[in-house]
Amino acid sequence: MWLYLIRHGESVYNALGRIQGQSECDLSERGRRQAEAVARRLAGLPIDAIYASPLRRASQTAGFLGAALDLAVRLDPRLMEVDAGELEDQMRADVLRRYPGAIQRWRSGALDFAFPGGESRRAVIERGREALLSVARADHDHVVVVSHGGVLLAGMKAVLGIPSEASPLDMDNASVTRLLIDGNGRAELVEFNSVEHLAGIETGRDG
Repeated sequence: MWLYLIRHGESVYNALGRIQGQSECDLSERGRRQAEAVARRLAGLPIDAIYASPLRRASQTAGFLGAALDLAVRLDPRLMEVDAGELEDQMRADVLRRYPGAIQRWRSGALDFAFPGGESRRAVIERGREALLSVARADHDHVVVVSHGGVLLAGMKAVLGIPSEASPLDMDNASVTRLLIDGNGRAELVEFNSVEHLAGIETGRDG
């Protein structure tokens, strides 16, 4: 099975530099253009299912893909972004001042670290892994998953057997990552963070 992992297009919070987590916000104008671009890239492929996080920035991105591919979008709450607790809705610059080292500690991959009032990386890894494996067990040949950088990277690393504390990876908004998963659940990373389809449209990673 071919699994296409798509990070949502730029959100209003991304553009402002505000922490999102599981807070709701819409795609920015640039994010809508990015979503249209990734939809055009995948439109000619034999995609037979689309799964997405129910958070608006992801479901809106998935909506562009669904329209291009003539497919309904299946929402899965396990694909929601990490719960960032007290950090949600705050400006990133303020977080760096009020919670020294929190972002760096999260990026270290420590399994039991959580933002104050939020979700541990271990929990994110578990639900991200289970969400991706659940899709892999379904009867699909080519499937798209539209979600968020934190949970996609956590789930992908787990499926590929990459330790959480390994060098941190980043996904750009509306990037494409491809995995090939066999019937035994063994996964191979074929393409990572491809953004060629976004030529002329700025991309981003934060939030």
